[in-house]
Amino acid sequence: MNYYSILLGLSFMVAVCPTVEAQQVAETDFRPSVASPAFEKNEGPLILVDEAHNNFHTLSPTTIPDASHEGYDTIPGRLGAFRELAMADGYRLEPLTQSFSVASLSPASILMISNALADDNVEDWGLPNPSAFDTDEIEALVDWVRDGGALLLIADHQPWPAAAEDLASELGFIFNNGSAGVGGRPNGPDQFSRATGTLVDHPIVRGRFASEAVNSVMTFGGQAFRSLPASDAAALMVFPPQSRMVLLEDPFAQEPPPEKTITIRVDGMMQGAVRTLGRGRVAVFGEAAMFTAQVYGPNRTPMGMNHPEAADNAQFVLNVLHWLSGILSDEAR
Repeated sequence: MNYYSILLGLSFMVAVCPTVEAQQVAETDFRPSVASPAFEKNEGPLILVDEAHNNFHTLSPTTIPDASHEGYDTIPGRLGAFRELAMADGYRLEPLTQSFSVASLSPASILMISNALADDNVEDWGLPNPSAFDTDEIEALVDWVRDGGALLLIADHQPWPAAAEDLASELGFIFNNGSAGVGGRPNGPDQFSRATGTLVDHPIVRGRFASEAVNSVMTFGGQAFRSLPASDAAALMVFPPQSRMVLLEDPFAQEPPPEKTITIRVDGMMQGAVRTLGRGRVAVFGEAAMFTAQVYGPNRTPMGMNHPEAADNAQFVLNVLHWLSGILSDEAR
């Protein structure tokens, strides 16, 4: 199987195939637990989850094309496991179905954006991939962070990085609109670990105490990104040597011609990073499934916190929330 077939084998299956059985859907039987909750039940900070921008990952039920291509099936929101995990830690969660503004953001302690998409790309992921957010929304969101808000921004593989690149740039990051992987294998799964140095020492990795320390994080494809020098971002997950990213004109194409495909090295680029911005905090990730528990394909292959080799993912997610909430130090390095 050639490089392009490897890339498209997973992305086409989980994102394009029309039936519920073939797509990635929430693992509704996954029940995360929290040994030492940070907050009393329903008394923690409020997390608003963006659902106003054609988001692939939502708390609310979402729709996918049915087998006939003439209608849609409703499936549980793909952030169901994230909701259960955060609630077990005491957080409160609500969907945000309005555009970003001073009024809509004011109730939130944390805003989570996962794989937002412009209206133009809902049915067609091919280029161009315009911004999912208008300039007024970006300005309102960045001002909210500077005033003390906390943002969890996730943009996976094409077309989601381009849909969020204008926002990312204002936050100090440069997104790449492609599909990256360790060792030149896009779409993962990939392990970022302390042992290999690809999971970088940081309060998020160390946790509040020894039992919350994270040794590895598994991801499932996504993009590689960089930070602007002036942002002073702290890397959490770094791609090792020989990692590559594929840039496609049309990610739906099953056999993209070589002249329509660009492959770049992403050694040293990041798949997770954090920074402070004014009085606020920003956590940016180039892969979304790591924050979920999903299954895909007829064999219900696990993808996310439910993967047998992703034992530390749930704790990592909690540690990210703890850092955004100010429970963990804002130490940059």
